[in-house]
Amino acid sequence: MRPASSLVADSPFVFLSQREELVASGTVARVVAPQLQLAAAAAVFFAGQSRAEVPRVLVGALPFDGRQLASLINPASVATHAPATFLRTLPGAARAVVAQPSPADYQRAVRRALDRMRDAGPPGLQKVVLSRRLNIEFDRPLDPLAIVERLRADPQATTFCVPLPAAPDGRPRVLVGATPELLLEKRGRSIHSSPLAGSARRHRDAAIDRATADQLRQSAKDLREHAAVVEWIADTLSPHCRRLTVPPTPSLVSTAAMWHLGTMIDGELRDPHQSSIELVARLHPTPAVGGTPHDAAIAAIAELEPFDRGFFGGVVGWCDSAGDGRWMVAIRCGEICGNTADVYAGAGIVAGSDPESETEETSAKLTTFLSALGIDESGRSLEAGS
Repeated sequence: MRPASSLVADSPFVFLSQREELVASGTVARVVAPQLQLAAAAAVFFAGQSRAEVPRVLVGALPFDGRQLASLINPASVATHAPATFLRTLPGAARAVVAQPSPADYQRAVRRALDRMRDAGPPGLQKVVLSRRLNIEFDRPLDPLAIVERLRADPQATTFCVPLPAAPDGRPRVLVGATPELLLEKRGRSIHSSPLAGSARRHRDAAIDRATADQLRQSAKDLREHAAVVEWIADTLSPHCRRLTVPPTPSLVSTAAMWHLGTMIDGELRDPHQSSIELVARLHPTPAVGGTPHDAAIAAIAELEPFDRGFFGGVVGWCDSAGDGRWMVAIRCGEICGNTADVYAGAGIVAGSDPESETEETSAKLTTFLSALGIDESGRSLEAGS
């Protein structure tokens, strides 16, 4: 068996969807900068890139907190077709699972957020996304590509594997996930964004599943939550566009585990050379992962969440030297380091939210990654039927 550091260090950048397949290997150079300086740093890199045989592309991730350093890689090689299968194995049942916070503590945090919304009133806190983390330890190293192989079975998601900067103790890390949420795609003048907000767990019973979807479509709470995200993105992109089309009502978007409210926003840029990285830096974090108003929501997250999100709720994707690129919101994901996985999920808290229902929503969202690990929320193996 290869050592844990080898399993993670050998992991390529993987970005797989119905629209595209991209696998990038090796590292020629890194572009590391805070979010608001990243576009300028990328432009300087591309201007100075001289080796013709090296791909003129950057791949990587931005963390949730824009004050932390984003990390983009100029790879040694890029392939546009992924292997038919990665032929990897899963580690089996977990040795230990630690919930941060516990479900009971998460419900208390939701109540505190609701109290803050009620006491402050407008223009105080209106929405905050609160998340949970499961720290899961296994007996043997985790192979990120085995998880990718499981996650890519959902055709509605973009599956990703992103090498991250090393952990404080020097161990390699990767971010793996399957996200349904497009933050921004740019091709020349054309841009697209497809925010998701408002969610419900799917059901195996077709009648219950359809009723759940219909209920979500008519939910006043979820529609308000979704509208706030769409407004944020439209207001942010509008000054850069000579045309921006925003549908008046959301559509239903489904993954294997969840129903979502989604809106496809299409636009035409004034400047076709404007980098997708610059637009992403202006958009992120949207209210779908942070809340509204922005500053109040970020402050509430820092107070109410007992951990640093790192790259969860951040952005993963790629950008080429022309500024074109595709960037997805880093949800339904986990961070792999040796034989441990930190798995994340969040829920948007607004007036009218129910603490138990929001906790159940996070459990439903955790299912995507946990199923790819082959375990349930307690760490028991699904394949063993236990």
